[in-house]
Amino acid sequence: MALSAFMAPSPVRSALGLAALLAAGAVAAPAQAAPEKAAIFGVELFDPGVVGGRKARPDEARRLGLVTDELRKALADSVEPVDVAPQAAEIAKQAPLYKCDGCAAAIAKTLGADLAVSGYVEKGSNQIFNLTVTIAEAATGKVIRGGRVVIRADTDDTWAHAMRWVVKNRLLTEPLPNRS
Repeated sequence: MALSAFMAPSPVRSALGLAALLAAGAVAAPAQAAPEKAAIFGVELFDPGVVGGRKARPDEARRLGLVTDELRKALADSVEPVDVAPQAAEIAKQAPLYKCDGCAAAIAKTLGADLAVSGYVEKGSNQIFNLTVTIAEAATGKVIRGGRVVIRADTDDTWAHAMRWVVKNRLLTEPLPNRS
């Protein structure tokens, strides 16, 4: 038997060769783009019943922190969060971000983020609140995704559930445009 006949490709030999190449990493899977960087700002309180607004009470501030943490956790697989602390003075100066006409995007851009994520809770009564979250492009300020949900009880669980719901069912129902 000639050597060339012995080395002729067979389906089994081809499959084994391909398996060896894959195991060795010679055939790489298509590279996935790194997640975009997002400045995720703290969720704020909007109380339309008070002219000029007001600072959140300690219990409200704690709940706003809770829903901000839920927002960060819910977006963790979709974006890479950037630390907003270096711009804390500017954030405080511009606050509330829901009224500053796109300043969140400008601050996010300064932080090196691609996206600005901001939100607020609008107090309707002692038991009814509206939670609104938006995602905007840092470069342009254009809102690319947004969502709102009504919270019908004033408990930690209902606020946290509302944030998870708005992220899952409004913000991430589809991949972010031009980003996946």
